[in-house]
Amino acid sequence: MRRVMLTVAYDGTAYRGWQIQAGQETIEGVLNRCIGELTGETVEVIGASRTDSGVHAMGNLAVFDTQSLIPAEKFSYALNQRLPEDIRIQNSEEVAVDFHPRHCSSRKTYEYRIYNAPFALPVKRLYSYFTYVPLDVERMRQGAAFLVGEHDFKSFCSVDTQAQTTVRQVDSVEVWEENIFGVADVAKDAVPGREIRRPGREIVIRVAGRGFLYNMVRIIAGTLMEVGRGKLPPECVKDILAACDRQAAGPTAPACGLTLIGYEFL
Repeated sequence: MRRVMLTVAYDGTAYRGWQIQAGQETIEGVLNRCIGELTGETVEVIGASRTDSGVHAMGNLAVFDTQSLIPAEKFSYALNQRLPEDIRIQNSEEVAVDFHPRHCSSRKTYEYRIYNAPFALPVKRLYSYFTYVPLDVERMRQGAAFLVGEHDFKSFCSVDTQAQTTVRQVDSVEVWEENIFGVADVAKDAVPGREIRRPGREIVIRVAGRGFLYNMVRIIAGTLMEVGRGKLPPECVKDILAACDRQAAGPTAPACGLTLIGYEFL
């Protein structure tokens, strides 16, 4: 018996998250089915991160056991011929038979993207959250600084969590903006007969840590957006942490803006 690790990228729009659910199409379910068709075995993959419905990934990890003679590095090629086009294996390799992607020292990195402009941009609708309300990025940075370190993140966790502890280590929270061409903001000094469109912006919240609670990154994003809108002062984030009360934090941001960027083994 061998254990193979896959690096899996996917557009989560059409799926009910990672984890198998009865009567629902999930990333885990599709992987199990395609690997089983390839090897002729009953396969159950183990994922490193059980992303929610609608969440995307550039580099989630999954392992499975097999007696197949297919070389580990060839599974990526073979599976990509069978998988739907919104799921692709980026790498496949053999690992130790006792390797477990959720029981090893690692750092996960997530990004939450917000498209901030007067009007929505259709090509961004599946991979970012749109808001026309202006957001102050510097205020969001100031609020984010209070989240770095080891804290009890109970305020930033869904009440449905089954975690034994809500204490987590967050290594970094970065907030920046990227210009996006296309917002219909016509320059006053445009050449007669020609429109010059100023760029819009996408605000990125990147969070890296050793582990995350259910909906934690989306609640962080929702809270920082409240700070950016001016509804909460940046220093209020420290008080929200201390409250250990979900109702003290901001709303859970929609899933479409969240992407699991990847893993780093420590």
